[in-house]
Amino acid sequence: MSAINDMINWFNDPLNWTNPDGVLVRLQEHLEISFLSVLFGSLVAWPIGIWLGRRGAGSGVVVILSNITQAMPVIALLTILSLSPLGIGKPAVVVALTVFCLPPLLANAYTGMREIDEEVRDAGRGMGLTSAQMLMRVELPLAVPYLATGLRIATTQVVATATLATLVNGGGLGNIISAGFGLGPGRGDAQILAGAVLVALLALLIDGLMALVERKVTPKVLRQAAGRA
Repeated sequence: MSAINDMINWFNDPLNWTNPDGVLVRLQEHLEISFLSVLFGSLVAWPIGIWLGRRGAGSGVVVILSNITQAMPVIALLTILSLSPLGIGKPAVVVALTVFCLPPLLANAYTGMREIDEEVRDAGRGMGLTSAQMLMRVELPLAVPYLATGLRIATTQVVATATLATLVNGGGLGNIISAGFGLGPGRGDAQILAGAVLVALLALLIDGLMALVERKVTPKVLRQAAGRA
């Protein structure tokens, strides 16, 4: 219980929140890294997944790309990138986390396109819709639940994994944990535990917010259909 009490006291110290290396600064860095990584991952994965899904081919490509990116340990990728021209810091972290979040974004975008009933597409063609109109008015709205699910998974994973940014001086909440280890056994236990709790709470909060967004952007008729299923 002493470790928990020490953690509570650590949280109650205003300096741990407002100093230049405090929670507020590290939280902002953590969110910036996570946002940029998911943004770039979406810009890469969604167009590829949607394009392959519309073609009705390339399932093997999706599986291969997902397996390759999942097989790369983030720590190893961070090490390699930090030795590249990107250097040590946030750019290497953002690139590594972008690669890390590709699988759920790519797989769900592809699945969303493949799950659309061909009769719906035929009806759209019968109404004279062009390919671009079909995508924007018919296919993407129907694929929104899958896109949102992939975004939720990717975002939560990136927020949790961004803690490793501290290994290459990339900032984020992981710095609080690593600084605690630097204080030595016993002295930094409260800070290490506080940092771990902050990361866990942030990941849970982001997951809950993304769940609300997922529900909000899903058309009501699709939510009702899912409920009946």
